[in-house]
Amino acid sequence: MGLTLDGVCVAVAGRPLIERLDLFVDAGECVTVMGASGCGKSTLLSYIAGTLDGAFVATGRVSVDGRDVTALPPQARRIGILFQDDLLFPHLSVGGNLAFAVHAAIRSRGDRTDAIARALAEADLRGFEDRDPATLSGGQRARVALMRTLLSEPRALLLDEPFNKLDRNLRHDFRRFVFEHATRRGLPVLLVTHDIDDANAAGGRVVTL
Repeated sequence: MGLTLDGVCVAVAGRPLIERLDLFVDAGECVTVMGASGCGKSTLLSYIAGTLDGAFVATGRVSVDGRDVTALPPQARRIGILFQDDLLFPHLSVGGNLAFAVHAAIRSRGDRTDAIARALAEADLRGFEDRDPATLSGGQRARVALMRTLLSEPRALLLDEPFNKLDRNLRHDFRRFVFEHATRRGLPVLLVTHDIDDANAAGGRVVTL
């Protein structure tokens, strides 16, 4: 169980960014990746998620729960990711945003509705199904974004500086919210950040690129 990187190398325009990274993130563990701007932190997450820009050349294996997913499209990798921006769809309600991500194994309308209601209750947003995302606070939007990711039932979670745009109090609360939910589900988590407070809150190993 867990997220494994075997010999991952990333280069752009012939210049190496990441040279042979070997890393294992166990179920329920959070590993933080830090380093100067431009060193390849977010690019690494893109490679793991299967969304790497064609300008980059990357090699190495990505495995989730022992399954090699390197050649799979993003939607087949079972890897969730959160970004700095919540990326909620403005044309959908809160419930519609969540419905978009409900795992395909949940087929009936009633079961999907129940899954959305449970997710909102976990986020302290009970009854928000019909709300317009534009009416939510930054912290509420962030929680909806996380629950949308978790409803897809990922087997690993990538965090690309998702706390950066929140003010100090919201940042503290949302960090705790994210790490509690990831730990509860036993997800391996890889966090990219510039902020040592984020790394301290994650409480795991730190890898510097």
